[in-house]
Amino acid sequence: MLPYSVLDLAPVCQGSDTRQAFANSLDLARHAEALGYTRYWLAEHHNMPGIASAATAVLIGHIAGGTSRIRVGAGGIMLPNHAPLQVAEQFGTLASLYPGRIDLGLGRAPGTDHATARALRRYYDGADSFPQDVAELLHYFEPAQPQQAVRAVPGAGLDVPVWLLGSSLFSARLSAAMGLPFAFASHFAPDAMDEALTLYRRDFQPSARLQAPHAMLALNVVAAADGAQARRLFTTQQQAFVNLRRGRPGLIPPPIDDIENFWTPLEKAGVAQALACAVVGDPGEVADGIAAFVARHRPDELMVTANIFEHAARLRSFELAAQALESLR
Repeated sequence: MLPYSVLDLAPVCQGSDTRQAFANSLDLARHAEALGYTRYWLAEHHNMPGIASAATAVLIGHIAGGTSRIRVGAGGIMLPNHAPLQVAEQFGTLASLYPGRIDLGLGRAPGTDHATARALRRYYDGADSFPQDVAELLHYFEPAQPQQAVRAVPGAGLDVPVWLLGSSLFSARLSAAMGLPFAFASHFAPDAMDEALTLYRRDFQPSARLQAPHAMLALNVVAAADGAQARRLFTTQQQAFVNLRRGRPGLIPPPIDDIENFWTPLEKAGVAQALACAVVGDPGEVADGIAAFVARHRPDELMVTANIFEHAARLRSFELAAQALESLR
């Protein structure tokens, strides 16, 4: 039984605004819940006009409050931007409001440019202390001791599952050493995926939180009634990657008919490498592609993401993806 989940960035599309993006995210979360998705995760990014999930904990509360069963969490909170105590308090609050439904994924990157990272946490020098920050954060979720000077209120003694996220061997090693579940960002940085999974599973040390390694992989899935339509929908994500690499991040663009006239050969190669973990096509192609990905990499869970311009088409894509994933069970 392979659990499958949704990763959402609360995309802000051209011609729309953040209010509509939040409404779309809640609608998608309710749709995902009805379709049997296990988790609905939101990612922290800053200073990016096309991504509205910057205040991640606030948006998680909105999504959790508008759903009833699906787990809602961060995929992830970029810990270098925050004091560990604040994160423990925020997710302790969420776990108190929605017991048994909140996940906390932690990332080592700032999720933004250097100037914005400095604005977020002005006196922080980088991510070098990430392992110490993770340990401190985990400590705040332990039951408070009588003489403990600093407590997370709420947070202390609450069961908040903590994941480490990453796209490199660093987070794989740290997840293994700390005995935590690991989620790899294969949807946009797949190069080290196989090596990271091997290392994580080989070196995993059981902990009070997790007795055996548990790895989640992320996969771009864009599904439509026919393959040509799906490939056209996918041009939205391809354009967004090119715009980001050109230094012009903006609102999420509509799909285009001829992507070849949009990018240079070098840009095309870069996007193909970044989005190598993508399954795009009609229901049959998507079912075969997901099955092949799962058979090759053997994840314990799968996180599906789709940056699609039209909301109705995005809902339908996740519906077709769920049908394909159900066939693997």
